Amino acid sequence: MAIYKKAVLSVFVLFFFFTAQALAVIEIQWWHAMGGRLGEKVKEITQGFNSKQSKYKLIQVYKGNYADTMTAGIAAFRSNKQPHFMQVFEVGTATMMAAKGAIYPVYKLMDDTGEPFDSNAYLSTVTGYYTSSEGKMLSMPFNSSTPVLFYNEEAFKKAGLDVNKPPKTWPEVATYARKMIKAGYKCGFSTAWISWIHLENFSAWHNVPVGTKSNGFDGLDTKYVLNGPAQVKHIQQLADWQKEKIFVYGGRRNLGNAKFSSGECAMYTESSAGYAGFKKAAKFKFRTSMLPYWPDQAGAPQNTIIGGASLWVLRGHSPKEYAGVAKFFSYLSSPAVQADWHQFTGYLPITHDAYTMTKGQGFYEKNPGMETALKQMTLNKPTNNSRGLRFGSFLQMRGFVYNELEAIFNGKKTAKKGLGDAVAAGNKLLRRFEKANK
Repeated sequence: MAIYKKAVLSVFVLFFFFTAQALAVIEIQWWHAMGGRLGEKVKEITQGFNSKQSKYKLIQVYKGNYADTMTAGIAAFRSNKQPHFMQVFEVGTATMMAAKGAIYPVYKLMDDTGEPFDSNAYLSTVTGYYTSSEGKMLSMPFNSSTPVLFYNEEAFKKAGLDVNKPPKTWPEVATYARKMIKAGYKCGFSTAWISWIHLENFSAWHNVPVGTKSNGFDGLDTKYVLNGPAQVKHIQQLADWQKEKIFVYGGRRNLGNAKFSSGECAMYTESSAGYAGFKKAAKFKFRTSMLPYWPDQAGAPQNTIIGGASLWVLRGHSPKEYAGVAKFFSYLSSPAVQADWHQFTGYLPITHDAYTMTKGQGFYEKNPGMETALKQMTLNKPTNNSRGLRFGSFLQMRGFVYNELEAIFNGKKTAKKGLGDAVAAGNKLLRRFEKANK
């Protein structure tokens, strides 16, 4: 009987020991906006981190699209039920920064937890969007992309054009487009994300400002100036090119992607992350090249800016939990994880080492279009006009821009009038945002 009691006691001791060990695991919540195949990859990254160590358990939670995720995170913080960190799209950067007391800056998190961290290890054109005016990293870049020019090899050949010599300038785009239309194609080129590509990135690529105060980086009292001579000239030219089908507007966001993948338009400006989608949908070979530029614009080409999202850490948790967040950020930034993410998704790697690893693996030799975005973003050191944008209520501003661009393309307004109206409406938004966040 004594032996039986001792055995039972041993079982209980072991049970409570392992239970205590399990309870000691620190849980970390990550809210994100990646659905479908991207969501599966996020799950894989999470499982990879959890399998590499036993102290922390990362739990990833899909919260819907970008806007839904950001809205959910803000609501959760107000009720003190916030995740440890969440994914926020780039247009939400100024809003997150203005959330006083809610944000735990990444540079401070890494320093406070003693986790090795060197901001110079990251691509400056990626981190520039998410750093303070002093160059300190506020959030962790995650899924970053930049626009490039996609072109149909078959269309080039039919038009008698050299597939190894894509158009470098906008006048060349028009020349190439006319030849391809003559060869039987319905349009020269179209675009996705027209505000992001043909105003925001166009401005960075031509080294002209979208707004004052270093595009909003240097103060909330910024004003929009995206109706400058360079922008007006470009948008008016797009409108005028519609008459010859050199340019055809495909709709908001990336609704016009089928115009390229179906073979209707021979060239297309789209996010570099659209590569995998086109590879799956297009029945023809295609390549990518850097965005065209206007040769008479001083300072062009400069570098493009990113789209996508970053990871923002929220206040309200324990130091032990934040140590786990920092550990995960180190894991996420590791060359192997970043190279895999980049190669699987088409998003950019966020570190120099991940880029070097991918190159060393011969990935770009097999998939040359995947390197164009990196070369374009690292073409020159970013300037105050080309490191990113930092405007409050910017998602609403994009709505104004879309409305005005469509009025311009429909012939209801000139580019000067339409962009001027967008600026006037946008500046009212900025003043309200400034007043609310003083």
